[in-house]
Amino acid sequence: MLIRGATLLDGTVTDIRVAETITAVGADLETVSGEQVYDVYGRTVIPGLHDHHVHLHSAAAALTSVRVGPDDVGDRMGLAAALARAPIGDDGWIRAVGYHEAVAGPLDRALLDELSPPVPVRVQHRSGVLWTVNTAGLARLGLTGHPDGRLRSADHGWSNTLPRAAIPLGQISHRLAAFGVTGVTDATPDLDPADVAALVADTEVRQRVTCLAPGKRILHDTDLDLDALTEWIAARHDDGVPVALHCVTAAQLVVALAALAAAGTRPGDRIEHAAVVPDDTIAVLAASGVTVVTQSNFVAERGDQYLDDVPADEHHELWRLASLVKAGVPVALSTDTPFGDGDPWAAMRAAVARTTGSGVVLGRDERVSPREALTMFLGAAENPARARAIRPGEPADLVVLDGSPADILDALEADLVAATLVAGRPVFER
Repeated sequence: MLIRGATLLDGTVTDIRVAETITAVGADLETVSGEQVYDVYGRTVIPGLHDHHVHLHSAAAALTSVRVGPDDVGDRMGLAAALARAPIGDDGWIRAVGYHEAVAGPLDRALLDELSPPVPVRVQHRSGVLWTVNTAGLARLGLTGHPDGRLRSADHGWSNTLPRAAIPLGQISHRLAAFGVTGVTDATPDLDPADVAALVADTEVRQRVTCLAPGKRILHDTDLDLDALTEWIAARHDDGVPVALHCVTAAQLVVALAALAAAGTRPGDRIEHAAVVPDDTIAVLAASGVTVVTQSNFVAERGDQYLDDVPADEHHELWRLASLVKAGVPVALSTDTPFGDGDPWAAMRAAVARTTGSGVVLGRDERVSPREALTMFLGAAENPARARAIRPGEPADLVVLDGSPADILDALEADLVAATLVAGRPVFER
């Protein structure tokens, strides 16, 4: 295919010939006999977006789950009403996602029994790391004597007893393609090699897929063990695997950085989220050389809750961007879908504006420019913080956008995506 008259982000107008890779870039390329020509005059062409931290299976499962976050149900009565009208899945469960303590306080089996129908119910915390299961659900799992019904997502001892149904990923893939996403990095921990191979080879997923497993590890404040984490990192490195450490609290980040310093780092090592970065950890983080993959969209999606829950003198530590870039930390953006909104353009806008749902600016000094925000979604899976370029030899993963580069950067809107190509083939056309 010959893409004729593409405007690049720097304003250059050029033609782009694509097969599975970009084979030629230049002005007035001659048409080859039988070649498809795609005229895009007046439109901008950029490398395809890569969402650097997603959970594909969870995103697909969320399509048939009831949402029970503060913005969805409001309070305890709203939660009870949502669970009462929620459909029961083919597996006999009601599955709810997005819970936060602002709805009805800390959730355990006793409270969930009060609020849910007498059928198996499991409710996922919006962090994604915890499920709460009611008494009927615990009985189904063979855990009748469990004290509180609070089960970690990463504990396969209970989750492997759930019925395993094939999860069609085509709908999620189509939605990603409509956003201009041509590649994703799945951050689900503890996928075994067969799971990884199946996900990468799934023909319903049109994007290129990379998995962080077996190098992904979720840290918990209740069991932070520096020596054990150091040994785990060293073992992954010995296997030639970079590590990705899930850090959403200051304590988790401090221990992660100490473990990386003790075990040593290797190319590809990452800190996932870095939701809280205290001032005195920025220099340590920069010196480590690890990449931070973070989610500015949570400022927009959860910012008002942070204003209530986090002391005012710590607000500047939340979901940092500009200060990390200034310190020399490699940074890439992602959405964490389905735990965050899967629209990368919304994440870019949040990185630029830093406004909460009510319009309060959270972390004014952490704002970045529209071009910086867009660039943070243009890295490759193996090097998230380095933007890909449109040049011969690169994969022909491209997005055609309606408007000039100035229009694109001014709006940062998914509606401007006119077409998405993966390996030179259209996977979305508006």
